[in-house]
Amino acid sequence: MTHRTLVLGGARSGKSAHAEGVLRDDVVTYVATARRYPDDADWDLRIERHVARRPATWHTVEAPAPDDLVALLTATAATDPPILVDDVATWLVGALDDAGAWEGGDAGAVERQCAALVGAVSRTRARLVLVSAEVGLGVVPGTRSGRLFRDHLGSLNARLAEVCDEVLLVVAGIPLRLREAGGSR
Repeated sequence: MTHRTLVLGGARSGKSAHAEGVLRDDVVTYVATARRYPDDADWDLRIERHVARRPATWHTVEAPAPDDLVALLTATAATDPPILVDDVATWLVGALDDAGAWEGGDAGAVERQCAALVGAVSRTRARLVLVSAEVGLGVVPGTRSGRLFRDHLGSLNARLAEVCDEVLLVVAGIPLRLREAGGSR
């Protein structure tokens, strides 16, 4: 049985909807990592669309702080409901924000947060599905912050893929299996 699944994809690729469909359980813990921003109606609308398509029996936990997600995954038991984390990219934005990394702050703090997340994922005992953006297939971003985000997320995705049993890439709504459960790492 697959224990940990990583679902990657580009913007609007269908990765979140596919990840939700991977879990057939009636009860799921949905971990929302996005932070809400005052006066950003578009962002609120995106969040509401995600909420609207989830089954009513799913329990949503908001974990916008990097430590929140690590603590939740660390505290799991094998008998807990499956966990869906949507998504790693917005979690990373929070880690970069908290470290002041956009302005050249503590890059070491971001690395420690990423290492803590990878460790928590590798040790979680509940069924886990992670969603993350795949940003390494496009052009080199023209800004320092864009490159910082792309580089950190690319590295984090690779490290998460190492500890996941199954890795999928969703392109144009079509899931491509990069690693099957029980496959080689």
